[in-house]
Amino acid sequence: MQNLPLFSPNPDDDFLDTGELPPEDEPSHYTVSELATYIRLKFEMDRQLSGVWVEGEVSNLTRAASGHLYFTIKDANAQLKCVMWKGNVARLQNLPEHGDKVVVLGNVGIYEQRSEYQLVAQVIQMAGLGDLNQQLELLKAKLAAEGLFDETRKRPLPFFPRRIGVVTSPTTAAFQDVLKVLSRRFPVAEIILSPTMVQGEQAPLQIIAALDRINRREDIDVILLVRGGGSLEDLWCFNDEQVVRAVAASRWPIVTGVGHEIDFTLVDFASDRRAPTPSAAAEMITPEIESLRYSVEVLQERAQNAMQNHLDELRDDLRAYERSLRHLSPYVRIQNYRQRVDDLTMRLQRGMVGNLNSARQRLNTQEIALRANSPLAILSRGYAIVTRAGDGKRLTNAQDAAPGVDVVIQLDKGSLRAAVKSQELGE
Repeated sequence: MQNLPLFSPNPDDDFLDTGELPPEDEPSHYTVSELATYIRLKFEMDRQLSGVWVEGEVSNLTRAASGHLYFTIKDANAQLKCVMWKGNVARLQNLPEHGDKVVVLGNVGIYEQRSEYQLVAQVIQMAGLGDLNQQLELLKAKLAAEGLFDETRKRPLPFFPRRIGVVTSPTTAAFQDVLKVLSRRFPVAEIILSPTMVQGEQAPLQIIAALDRINRREDIDVILLVRGGGSLEDLWCFNDEQVVRAVAASRWPIVTGVGHEIDFTLVDFASDRRAPTPSAAAEMITPEIESLRYSVEVLQERAQNAMQNHLDELRDDLRAYERSLRHLSPYVRIQNYRQRVDDLTMRLQRGMVGNLNSARQRLNTQEIALRANSPLAILSRGYAIVTRAGDGKRLTNAQDAAPGVDVVIQLDKGSLRAAVKSQELGE
């Protein structure tokens, strides 16, 4: 599609009144499809129309056989057509119904076939929740639509973490619980604390900074982000959008243990693993050292048995090779090769004699054919070759020798010299 010239819809503009043709390098007209595509691109480039939340009442709700959802949201003064593709429909906990008041997250675009603008919905939330809960659900839906909570992003945890980063407040009971669990289960690991506030207005910025500090290190295997229990307001810093994004963007795997078992914050969905408590988070990332000792003993015994069995098998193989070598003496193989050389030599000689005989036979046949076709052989049957004596030209036409011209007649045995007395011209 060619770029459309910018124009004003004002009917008083000069270019509408003069009737002048546009410059040659600009199109004189556009197809409907070209204009619709141009408008669609304008919508897609407008950031204000991307990731927009729209509130309204649902009407004309239809779920197509393809699984896509088509509906309209409206208020007292306007309506907006919407479409949600089946992949996003599958993530809805409950389908909206006609008359429901909802908040929809999506991108405004153009359906070119009808030249209609519509909202391509990604998330649908029921309106009317409590303030904090509504904010939490809307932000959760937004980040989920961006893929920050996808299971495919989750990374495996190291089995033997050598250095464990801990992001929390050093004065909290949660930090002490983590230290006790780690010292009991896996005391060989080094604990690296990146301190931060875990409550209050300044906590989100401090948590982000603490995560950044620990992510700049090159020697971290896993990060614990932990805090003890509290109310929704107390834990709200772990629902901050920028904190959630920082957790999702972490260079190292993160395990969250925020609050008690019933508490969920958005960092739990963005992290690689969620533990119900700080202590459980510490247990999740470390093996039990006593179990490791027992496993090492079991593996050591298995290794010794396996090595002994392997040595026994090698001894058996060695005895078998010794028996085989007695039957595979180099002298026997040399004798076999000598016999094979003799056999090949005789075959070569027979082949050469055969080829020589065939060549002699072909030569005799060609010699006989050449003799049969020789001009001398023709002379022996009574024919002659006549040439002019002066220039040796072979005569095939009576006109080539006028009366009185000397000619030479070549016979099978000898030649004759004669003079032409007369010509008898043939047809």
